[in-house]
Amino acid sequence: MSSLHPWTGEMAAYALGWSDTSGTPDSGGSEGKGVRQALAVLGAEAVGADGADAVPGAVAVEFVHTFSLLHDDIMDGDALRRQRPAVWKAYGTGPAVLAGDALLAQAMTTLAETPGRHAAAAVRCFCRTLNALVSGQAQDLRFEHRPWYGPGAVGPEQYRSMAEHKTGALLGCAVALGAVLGGAPDRTVTTLERAGRHLGLAFQAVDDILGIWGDPAVTGKPVHADLRRGKKTYPMLAALAGGGRAAHELAALLDPPQPLDHEAAAHVAALVEELGGRTATRDEARRHLDTARRALRDASLTRTAAQQLDGLFTYVLDRTR
Repeated sequence: MSSLHPWTGEMAAYALGWSDTSGTPDSGGSEGKGVRQALAVLGAEAVGADGADAVPGAVAVEFVHTFSLLHDDIMDGDALRRQRPAVWKAYGTGPAVLAGDALLAQAMTTLAETPGRHAAAAVRCFCRTLNALVSGQAQDLRFEHRPWYGPGAVGPEQYRSMAEHKTGALLGCAVALGAVLGGAPDRTVTTLERAGRHLGLAFQAVDDILGIWGDPAVTGKPVHADLRRGKKTYPMLAALAGGGRAAHELAALLDPPQPLDHEAAAHVAALVEELGGRTATRDEARRHLDTARRALRDASLTRTAAQQLDGLFTYVLDRTR
């Protein structure tokens, strides 16, 4: 990232977990889960190409993922990211926006400068994904202002549309970019992208579980953060869908005049679990993983890479952060 301004480069390195706020290399910084980079490399290997062919795609998706986290933390008011102050907390809101923009520009540059004849197709795939990401984030923010029940409430299909754009699009793009840069035919690229999108829906479902019941020491985020913001997550929607006394109690608790305090948030979380929201969300994640695996079987992939993709899918369901 030597082409970045030193200040934005410092913030980007902090966001990526490479350094602390003084620019000193930080061995304790988290570089994230590496799912998107792994998908890009495996996408190339799955179509019989060298994983090295996918490195520009892997770099680009990680940069754009980090860009999206920088901006998401500002929009959601999240003060922590990966057990450290979020970039906007460490440097300020304006600088964090600028660092995110720099990462996005760097991602586009990385792909556009990829040697060989597949760069243009890779950039087109990437641009479609960026539009989807913005759409999904817009839906997510708008959902916060919609009622929990009755006319105007968010339905399961609307939730899935949001999750597919916000989370599924980039995972689908990651594996598709690997295939594109590996020279795969369009049909194979489309199949792999579909598998990645369903993986993303499963990923988001697990994120929703962790947002309510995750261990802050592991997730790096405050407990019940999604509840306090009124996020329309799958566990909440599934819990409310059942009706009955507990569902009515939950609905009443979700429209307080003030944000939920720790005790109220814990009570809401317990009600959501009692109403089956947690179990329903795990089931939702499994359904999308099954669909993703079926899509993989529809493609002609190398055996080793297909097995590694399957193992990555299992990790998504079982992860704790």
